[in-house]
Amino acid sequence: MSIVSFQNDILPLKNELYRLALRITMNRAEAEDVVQETLIKVWNRRNSWDAIDSMEAFCLTVCRNLALDKQRHKDYQVESLDNSIDPTDLSHGSNPEEQAVQRNRVEVVKRLIDQLPEKQRTCMQLRDIEGKSYRDIAAIMNITEQQVKVNIFRARQTVKERFQQLEQ
Repeated sequence: MSIVSFQNDILPLKNELYRLALRITMNRAEAEDVVQETLIKVWNRRNSWDAIDSMEAFCLTVCRNLALDKQRHKDYQVESLDNSIDPTDLSHGSNPEEQAVQRNRVEVVKRLIDQLPEKQRTCMQLRDIEGKSYRDIAAIMNITEQQVKVNIFRARQTVKERFQQLEQ
């Protein structure tokens, strides 16, 4: 295994860690705290970096666990992910009305994702937004690849069904 550099290998993960923490805590300030704590924990384990197969998976696992701990130990208000992720480029719409409809749909989908159980929400975040493989997600969440697939399937089905109900 190559030598791991905090600046070159770990710090570039901070945005990815933030998005994961934000998806779990649904609070920007809490997510920032989780990322900071994650980086500190990873730094404090620098003597054992050589034994870690995937530094990215390790960092994401630490981040997820810290975010879940924060969630369990604090009552917080659910905050929408208003401006954190905008997966669509609305500039291609032919007119402002279509763009507004598309923006509204994206917001509805974000709210529906926010309402999913934590495991489904995290699996969906890591797979559909971060583009992680099933194997990586399984390692990060400490579950089997089959459980990852089931959680993603259920999350997508739930979002689809709820979206269709709202459209009617």
